Amino acid sequence: MNTVQLRAPAKINLGLDVVKRLENGYHQVHMIMQTVGLFDTLTVTATEKPGITLTTNREDLPINEDNLVYKAAQLLLAKYPQQQGLSIHLEKNIPIAAGLAGGSSDAAACLKAVNEIFSLGLSREQLMDDGKTLGADIPYCILGGTAISQGIGEILTPLPPAPATYVLLVKPNASISTKYVYEHLNLTEDTHHPDISLLLKDLEEKNMPQFATHMENILETVTLPICREISIIKETLAQSPTMGALMSGSGPTVFGLFHTREEAEEGETLCQKLPFPVFTYVTEFVNHLTEVSL
Repeated sequence: MNTVQLRAPAKINLGLDVVKRLENGYHQVHMIMQTVGLFDTLTVTATEKPGITLTTNREDLPINEDNLVYKAAQLLLAKYPQQQGLSIHLEKNIPIAAGLAGGSSDAAACLKAVNEIFSLGLSREQLMDDGKTLGADIPYCILGGTAISQGIGEILTPLPPAPATYVLLVKPNASISTKYVYEHLNLTEDTHHPDISLLLKDLEEKNMPQFATHMENILETVTLPICREISIIKETLAQSPTMGALMSGSGPTVFGLFHTREEAEEGETLCQKLPFPVFTYVTEFVNHLTEVSL
C-alpha cells in the first residue's frame, strides 16, 4: 500500500474539570471528550527516497520538526526504520489554536497512516502509547468517539457513543495561550468544580437536553474575564434554540448543542451577525476516523 488518506476530526470537551495542580507542574484533569465532523485531511505516501517531506495548504504552518505531523512520522521511522521515506500533505480545515485539538488529531492520523503503509502491525494501544510522548491529547485522538480522560489526559475510558447531536462551532478571531490559562487557574478548597459524574449519568440516560444544561468547563473562570468575545458568543447562542453552549478546551472556540441541523443553522446565522469576525461550522458528533486507501 503506497498511499493512505485519513480524515482527522476536531474534538470538543463536553465537560472539563481540573482536579488539582501536580507538583511536577502538570494538572490532573477529568474530562468528557467527543470527536466532531470538522476534519483536516492527511495524505501519506511512501517514497523511494528516505526522509520526510511535509506540505500543507497553510503558509503559516511549519513543515519541519516544529509540526506535530512531522514529529509523529519521525517518531515511528526512528523506532521502526524503513528503506523508504514519506511524503505527507496536510489539508488544514480545523482552525489553529482553537481548543479543538487539530494538531493532535493530525499527528494521530499520521501515526495510524504510517502504521498501515509500512505494515508495522501496531495495535491501537501501542499507537496511543507512542502518541502520548508527543502530546497529551494524541492518545484520545487515536481513540476518538466519546471518552473520559483522566490523569494528565493519558488515562482514557471509552464510552458508548453519545446520542446523535448537532453541533455549532464558533471561534472568534482571538488567541488564548493554553499555558497562560492553566498557569492562571485558581484552585482552592472553595473552587467550584464541574460535576463530571452527573454528566456521565445524563449520557447513560441518553438525556442530551439535560446533559447540555449540566456542561461546565472550569477553564472559563480564566478565559471569560480576558476574552469578552467568548461571553458574547455564549450570550448569543442562549438566544438560539441551543440545548446549551460551552467553551471547548482552553478556548477560544465555543460550541452549542442542538436537536436539529436547522436549529444549529439558526444559531449560526445569529453568530454571523456579531460585531466581530467569527469562524462558524455546523456539524455533528462522529465516532471514528474515516480512512481511504488510495
